[in-house]
Amino acid sequence: MSKIKIQPITAEAFAPFGELLTPREAPSKMINAGRCERHHALATVERGGGEAIISIFRSEPVSLPYDCTLLERHPLGSQAFVPLGADPWLSVVAPDEGGRPGAPVAFLVPAGMGVNLRAGVWHGVLTPLDRPADFLVVDREGEGVNLEEVAIAPVTVEA
Repeated sequence: MSKIKIQPITAEAFAPFGELLTPREAPSKMINAGRCERHHALATVERGGGEAIISIFRSEPVSLPYDCTLLERHPLGSQAFVPLGADPWLSVVAPDEGGRPGAPVAFLVPAGMGVNLRAGVWHGVLTPLDRPADFLVVDREGEGVNLEEVAIAPVTVEA
């Protein structure tokens, strides 16, 4: 069984997999009579001919160390996860290697930050830490097969 250490998430480290959904250092513009910062177009919804939909996912938590045994991807559309609570969570992603997942990478996503996974990015299942969590999810609905799941040899994720 292989082991990986959780690393802090940065825009640069996460770039091969997608975008971070968090305010920029400075807003794109001020709106609502100067009372609201707009951090415009943080990510693109890839929808591959389908429709963009918004859902809420409720996920059971995991504790560390955590054994990751399943990765999935959505080849036709991106998938954004925005936590609705105030807790950090875990994002496990992997590069594509010839249609199969490569070596997984685990990121600790701080409270209040979301991620947008590009179409085709291998990722683990939703992984809140220590208690159940709700996530606002923006992804694709439509014709075509948009889910591939692969069982992997267990990878232990450690703090």
